[in-house]
Amino acid sequence: MPRPPAAPAAITHACLPRWLLPQDWPQQSGGPALARIELADGRVTRTTPMTVDAPVHSDSWDVQGALVLPGMVDAHTHLDKAFILPRIGAVKPGLLGAIDAVMADRTHWTHADLRERAERGLQWAWEAGTTHLRTHIDWWDPQTPPMAWNVIAELAAEWRGRIRLEQVAMIKLALFQDRDDAHRLARRVADTGVHALLGGFVHSSNWAPAALRRLVLAAQAIDLDLDLHVDEELNPAAQGLAFIAGLLRDIGFTGRVVCGHNCALAAQSEAQALATLDAVARAPITLVSLPITNLLLQDAATDRTPRLRGLTLVKEARERGIPLLFASDNVQDPFCRAGSLDPLEAMQAAALAGQLDAPFDTWSDALCRSDWLQRQPLARASLDGANADLVIFTASDVHSWPSRSAPRVVLRHGRTLTP
Repeated sequence: MPRPPAAPAAITHACLPRWLLPQDWPQQSGGPALARIELADGRVTRTTPMTVDAPVHSDSWDVQGALVLPGMVDAHTHLDKAFILPRIGAVKPGLLGAIDAVMADRTHWTHADLRERAERGLQWAWEAGTTHLRTHIDWWDPQTPPMAWNVIAELAAEWRGRIRLEQVAMIKLALFQDRDDAHRLARRVADTGVHALLGGFVHSSNWAPAALRRLVLAAQAIDLDLDLHVDEELNPAAQGLAFIAGLLRDIGFTGRVVCGHNCALAAQSEAQALATLDAVARAPITLVSLPITNLLLQDAATDRTPRLRGLTLVKEARERGIPLLFASDNVQDPFCRAGSLDPLEAMQAAALAGQLDAPFDTWSDALCRSDWLQRQPLARASLDGANADLVIFTASDVHSWPSRSAPRVVLRHGRTLTP
């Protein structure tokens, strides 16, 4: 493949996924015709099939059928915990053991430590082609935001224009028992800026429906969006997602709610799980699946191969039109020993664990639709008029992707980041 220009005026013979193409896009050789992507002033000006005549630019880049995606979204990460694994000793298996290990490591969390680890993660995400990253920040004290909250706010400002960095206050439900306390916490989050969201950890070990209701009502009163950890367990009695879906409908919640994990759906009866997803489809909810971490944490025990896996019901969610994203989650910490803030790793795990057909054409939108995190009407995706933030996979085709996805060229605002 020819070396890319520093700022190509057009990318030719690009293979775009079906979900990114209009319904009348021509077919050729059993698949969508290859595309010409015209660029100017850091934006995509027009996308046309190569079957349509167009002027030839001297600084066009012929990618010879390489796969092309828009800049990616990593919708659920934990930059405050990233890269602490080397200084962690033995960890008890499972979710609660990982929580204990992180609590013990907090003695090392200084401003410098948090900033170095978070910025390392942002740099890796930038190089991977991520344009929008959301991180959850553990928040324990009802009176004072954690140090990590302020560090991430600083980085969000410094990285503006490169990565859209959002932060979620991951607050334990017990702090929302009182209505006034709930509103004070929501106000503190809102005062951080439009990139801040209210969140919480919803689990059968801390199940408190009254507190969860106050959390949601506080967000509604202050016009905050929500991003919640929900049912990260294989307990069939977990009821967080079903409760949230019903509550949002009851109160007419006007924002967008993101529910991450939702592993318990995989342990429930078919009728119960599908009824919950039917309710989710009627609510303003986006689901986020975290396949790497949940494959590692769920049904975890020492010296025994796991029998149950933690992947939520991704196919059933998509069948109902529920917005669904895959994301990195934890990276090199007690929750996940692997990871590199590259969303393609999550896609690889999901494609195998979920037995996903046609990952590039059908499922790659789960790495790219940042609009599914926003409170806006869901619409068909299009490159035309968007920022020229593109990822070109130079070594894989639709049959091998997401394998062989590491070799890639990233364009930022129309300029080549990695040759």
